[in-house]
Amino acid sequence: MSKSNQDSIKVCDCQILAHYQFEGEQHILTLASDIIAKQTKPGQFVHLTVSSALAMRRPISIMSVDLENGTFDLLYKVVGEGTRQLSQRKVGDVLSIIGPIGNGFKLTDKKRPLLIGGGVGMPPMIAIAQQVKDFDYESFAILGAEVPFPFADKLADNNKNYQGATYTMPELEDWGIECRLASLQGFDGIFKGFVTDLAKVYLDGLTADERMQVEVYACGPNSMLMAVASLAKEYDLPCQISLEENMACAVGGCAGCVVEVQTDQGIAMKRVCVDGPVFDAYQVF
Repeated sequence: MSKSNQDSIKVCDCQILAHYQFEGEQHILTLASDIIAKQTKPGQFVHLTVSSALAMRRPISIMSVDLENGTFDLLYKVVGEGTRQLSQRKVGDVLSIIGPIGNGFKLTDKKRPLLIGGGVGMPPMIAIAQQVKDFDYESFAILGAEVPFPFADKLADNNKNYQGATYTMPELEDWGIECRLASLQGFDGIFKGFVTDLAKVYLDGLTADERMQVEVYACGPNSMLMAVASLAKEYDLPCQISLEENMACAVGGCAGCVVEVQTDQGIAMKRVCVDGPVFDAYQVF
């Protein structure tokens, strides 16, 4: 999972087709680009110019694509001046975008993907769910946030209650992907605890044979990823994680986002942008 994908990166001018706002200063952008829609793999991201006033681009994970219409969606939260200016962009505006960037998640023959996303780490999990929705998989997605969830206003279709967790993300359930939400904020219908707590409830409910078919995929803050890696090790499960790091160029030139990764040859410094952002959890933690 460390081969660079720099040769596939394109620079595109993408028109904003829709821009939705949700509680907690969360936004979803729908952008037009047939190239990015067709080439994107789950876990990849784009590097976009938020406005003419700020030269520094911002990296944002790709949440979903529409191959038929040649569009892709980004979910982001306003956390600083860059995303604040991005939130002011209107339908019809054109953004300069570099992408898709990075090595994404590699789906394996494990038939029970366990998708765990926290905060701005939710979009890559939704991207995996979109890819596997037509596969003969029994996926389970756990999404965690400390602000109200965007468009999470529906009871799970199967009404299975995971210790108070009955609400889901409608789009995932429409794709046939079972999903539950976790938070420490006490939202109704949402599991009260960490995403890893809910993951343990799910894993403990599986048979030994079913657990052998689980592979964990995760994206979120480093503290969450460390906890997920520890959980995967406890249950002896393979685990792929997508790292979040501050980036400058995001195309492998500046080496400002390097992390230590354990390889067969020893410790190596890998660039999160193009060597990642997806790595084997046991090589990073």
